[in-house]
Amino acid sequence: MRIISLLTGGTEIVCALGAGDDLVARSHECDNPSWVKKLPSVTRPAFNVDVSSREIDAEVNRRLKAQEPLYIIDREKIDELEPNLLITQQHCEVCAVTPGDVARSGCAVVAAKILALQAGSLAGIYQDVLNTAEALGKPEAGRELVAAIQSRLSDIHDTVKTQRPPTVIVLEWTDPVFAVGNWGPELVQAANGELLLAHKGEHSRAINWDLVRQADPEFLIVAPCGFNLARAQREIAVLEKYPGFGQLKAVRQGNLVFADGNLYFNRSGMTVVETAEILADILHGTQLHKNSAENIWRRSRVGSRF
Repeated sequence: MRIISLLTGGTEIVCALGAGDDLVARSHECDNPSWVKKLPSVTRPAFNVDVSSREIDAEVNRRLKAQEPLYIIDREKIDELEPNLLITQQHCEVCAVTPGDVARSGCAVVAAKILALQAGSLAGIYQDVLNTAEALGKPEAGRELVAAIQSRLSDIHDTVKTQRPPTVIVLEWTDPVFAVGNWGPELVQAANGELLLAHKGEHSRAINWDLVRQADPEFLIVAPCGFNLARAQREIAVLEKYPGFGQLKAVRQGNLVFADGNLYFNRSGMTVVETAEILADILHGTQLHKNSAENIWRRSRVGSRF
């Protein structure tokens, strides 16, 4: 089989199912496992993303309204590679390439070759694993992988369930402010945190900053969609401009945390378990995640610069 994955989570799932050798190309964002970065990339952003979060949001909204693409797809390369399976997603029209994007690009890939993953929740991610496994002819491997994810999440919860759940707000964007949604609330629950301003089954949504001030959480985790740790840390300059930011309990108590949203908090693939481990480490001081915290998340204080 010849597989092209245009979704980071899809690439992770294919590799976890033992079909990584069948990948012939990837999206520009696919980076896990690290070896997939050697594969040719067949997408790129349609605009400059190295600007402020406010400018990114404005340009995304402008393009959506004008029905302009968010991603450039290398249709010639895709057609040249002749994939048997093209993995996209239809959960979010912003976060990654959709089947509609592929159709508009003029690729010769027929619809029967396209698998659109949906995520949206942990159950959605489990179904994506099963659907991908079915497309690969590995249904039993899919069921085993889902069971393994569920078991690991259960083990994480068992480790911290006797501790008091601290209040926490997780932000997926800073300007405008977006509260975490989708599978995020379930991961916070697995890590035994009391998530504020978001509930299981909801999409990520824009909220008024005043709601954050009123909620006054014990922990504030900032993990913007698509930003790695270094890029996320730059958002402290944005947050410091919001009224009352420095008076938040989380900020005063040193529980303002910036995290790698791109690889962990916003990704609907195999890193969801690691995200739950990271949340447990942040909220309860465990050391469940195998990597050094400073590579994934970091505490900050008002006025600090990284």
